[in-house]
Amino acid sequence: MTNRYDALIIGAGHNGLVCAFYLARAGLKVRMLERRGVVGGAAVTEEFHPGFRNSVASYTVSLLQPRVIADMRLAQRGYRVVERPIANFLPQEDGRYLKLGGGLARTQAEFGKFSARDAETLPAYYAALERVADVLRGLALKPPPNMGEGWRALLAGALQGRGLAKLPLEQKRDVLDLFAKSATGFLGTWFESEAIKAAFGFDAVVGNYASPDTPGSAYVLLHHVFGEVNGKRGAWGHVIGGMGTITRIMADTCREYGVEISVESPVARLLVDGNRVAGVRLESGEEIAAPRVIANVGPKILYGRMIAGADLPADFRRRMKGYSAGSGTFRMNVALSELPRFACLPEPGEHHQAGIVIAPTLAYMDRAFLDAKRHGWSRQPIVEMLIPSTVDDSLAPPGQHVASLFCQQFAPELPAKEDGSVRDWDAEEGAAADTVIDTVEAHAPGFRASILGRQVLSPKGLERMFGLAGGDIFHGAMTLDQLWSTRPVLGHGGYRGPIGGLYMCGAGTHPGGGVTGAPGHNCAQAVIADGGSLRRFRRE
Repeated sequence: MTNRYDALIIGAGHNGLVCAFYLARAGLKVRMLERRGVVGGAAVTEEFHPGFRNSVASYTVSLLQPRVIADMRLAQRGYRVVERPIANFLPQEDGRYLKLGGGLARTQAEFGKFSARDAETLPAYYAALERVADVLRGLALKPPPNMGEGWRALLAGALQGRGLAKLPLEQKRDVLDLFAKSATGFLGTWFESEAIKAAFGFDAVVGNYASPDTPGSAYVLLHHVFGEVNGKRGAWGHVIGGMGTITRIMADTCREYGVEISVESPVARLLVDGNRVAGVRLESGEEIAAPRVIANVGPKILYGRMIAGADLPADFRRRMKGYSAGSGTFRMNVALSELPRFACLPEPGEHHQAGIVIAPTLAYMDRAFLDAKRHGWSRQPIVEMLIPSTVDDSLAPPGQHVASLFCQQFAPELPAKEDGSVRDWDAEEGAAADTVIDTVEAHAPGFRASILGRQVLSPKGLERMFGLAGGDIFHGAMTLDQLWSTRPVLGHGGYRGPIGGLYMCGAGTHPGGGVTGAPGHNCAQAVIADGGSLRRFRRE
């Protein structure tokens, strides 16, 4: 085979597109290979019911890196985000509700309905989180040092840790708490109201198949604080046209720089020659040569299915068997004849433009997880509903709406039946979806009757459609042993695989999950740093 490309990228999701852009801008010849018939990975907008379109998988924006937005000129090309007027709306089981966001004064007033003490504490809590988030936010676009490879890596790690080292002792304690404690334990040191703790604790279980009582779950809470919308830190918003607008613009930008994007081109196997990648083989049998292969798929799929075991070091193979993936996520999109009418706040309002969270207490979230562990999926799941058609009338017919239902605590693999027989998500996803609808119906009577159509994606469905192992939206658990230089495994946390010329640019690398673009950006820098000049790339 003759090398026609400097690099091949497996998967045309947003991180792959970001990586391709930076490589092409540096002068490399890049080809992307996408399994599906559309570009975008999990950030796509598709029609799921006649006349109704929605962001099918990823569904909200905040974490996309400002540098990526600026470098790819996304705003100039049509990227527009509408900030939520309030962040979240949480109906309570006693008929009350809690609104989170809309400014400090408004949130304090809202908290005052539940606890005057918590309302008074809120500014200090926000300040503590922001001080830590500000330091860690600065590491998002810095490739982590490849710890385990000598003093230079240790020095690089020390340099990256300077921001943390400069924090006052109180903030260092906060850092330790956020990385090691459970969300329940961390929030319990700040707040007394169960509703208020739930409002913040929900972020700790998003994409996390765990209880808020699980040690380390506080970090996932922090991860969701890193973002911003239109320059406003901590805000979340809706992309006009859905999440597919982001990846469509990115793909157009990549093509302008000469990137070739091939859809319906699933990769079956990486070709390895003498401990170095030589290219890929597609499922069609076609072989494509390149000295570098960049994987925008998760580590579980890359190392478990796309590379022969004999081509991987034995210790690396063993470590990857223990790599934790499977976020307990169940995704639905529904077409609605009308807006939901919540028993606690029935009239249309700003709460319909917020994240509508059905998880009234941390204890509720804990029960949902334990239920899923025992039975496979929770009978009272955690549900976040967004209704993007309230701010974007291109998604649904006039007077009608689309809603995203992001649901937590559905086992990646269902436990066996009592008689030992195997259960399968394809057989049970309908019943699980009905349970989700029942959960919303309990707070919004008439919701079920308003549903005109629905799309259901179980963990198995998410894997089948988007290549998310176990339905894991983060490409792997966001736990202390799988962060920074240890994501996905110590010694390969700098976007470089264990085979020469193999790189990783997906959410299974630092800084992890979400539509951030950071892994793609950082991986491109690693490829360019390793390749030196373009002339050297072309000689190979």
